[in-house]
Amino acid sequence: MPVRSPSAPAGFDRLSGRDPRARLLSVDLDAETIGPGTVDQAHERRVAIADLIDNGVFALPHHPGGPYRMVIALQDWRLAMDIRGQDGRPLIVHVLSLAPFRPLLKDYAFLCGRHHAALRTATPAQIEAIDMGRRGLHNEAAELLGDRLAGKIVSDFDTMRRLFTLLAALHRQG
Repeated sequence: MPVRSPSAPAGFDRLSGRDPRARLLSVDLDAETIGPGTVDQAHERRVAIADLIDNGVFALPHHPGGPYRMVIALQDWRLAMDIRGQDGRPLIVHVLSLAPFRPLLKDYAFLCGRHHAALRTATPAQIEAIDMGRRGLHNEAAELLGDRLAGKIVSDFDTMRRLFTLLAALHRQG
């Protein structure tokens, strides 16, 4: 049980410094716009979603409360985030063009492939170099995602990284 700080407002805990309601209760993928993918893709998606739910910071500035439910759809290089209240009532749908993410998704997929291949044959120094490049690209994409969602979603950098991880998993080729 988190220890409450006497100076912290009700609903905030001293360990995380955030409202425990500022989170996602569920993240579902729209079956009509997102195919089931391969077994590996489905696994990557489940892991990314679990990480968002377990560790993400997520709130809506104009709909305080939470936790929230989100349904993600993809259509014509747009990400639609249908955000609902804990009870399932619709709150807002944010639609985000993914065109600025195309080169980042392509480069990230390439580096992930190189990293995976390097694990079998490369030296630890080579693997670390590839991993550093991959993490740098991941950070760049998270910053862009945070900028694009500023004023729409209250979150932190780590949650934007997790959201990009899910986005990359949705776009990974079979």
